[in-house]
Amino acid sequence: MAVVLTGVTDWRTLDVPNPVSFALGKIAQLQWIVMPINIGALVGLSSVVFVSLYGQSRVFYSMARDGFLPPAFSAVHKRYRTPHRGTIITGFFAALLAAAFPLDILADLVSIGTLLAFVAVCGGILILRRTAPKARRPFKTPFAWFVAPAGIATCGLMMFSLSDGTWVRLVVWTAIGILIFFVYGIWHAAPSKWKVANEA
Repeated sequence: MAVVLTGVTDWRTLDVPNPVSFALGKIAQLQWIVMPINIGALVGLSSVVFVSLYGQSRVFYSMARDGFLPPAFSAVHKRYRTPHRGTIITGFFAALLAAAFPLDILADLVSIGTLLAFVAVCGGILILRRTAPKARRPFKTPFAWFVAPAGIATCGLMMFSLSDGTWVRLVVWTAIGILIFFVYGIWHAAPSKWKVANEA
């Protein structure tokens, strides 16, 4: 897509929020498709936000079920069997953040948080390969000792490409999470139900 766009118009003009429709708008015969592309982009972004909030409410549900967050996040609707309170709370604070911060700041914050999560997952794979090498793995990452370090390096490189302000916000956000853990989670955490056991 990027190669096609640079073939359509000067790449120096593509630093805009809507590069695809902007580039195609430069071609007189294709101006009719600009509006459908913008509508498609809006629908696509909305679906991504919806799925992200949907997933986040389920993450909070699991954390609350294990005692790391207040029980309100694990309450399940009697009829629909969904964590409705957690979904409402998550949606409210997401809307509040969306209203208070510019989109570029939120995008960078979401990006660095997701990349950090990927780094943690890659690191976790390596740790488990050393501490539980014979554990049952229905899905096994191929070439783990290459893939996981490559994932850490790639995600780390992308993280370091983000602005200093984004790093400051990540530190603040992480500090808030740690504070919640030590003020609430550590005192209410349920006994661990999970363990990684080596197969005989």
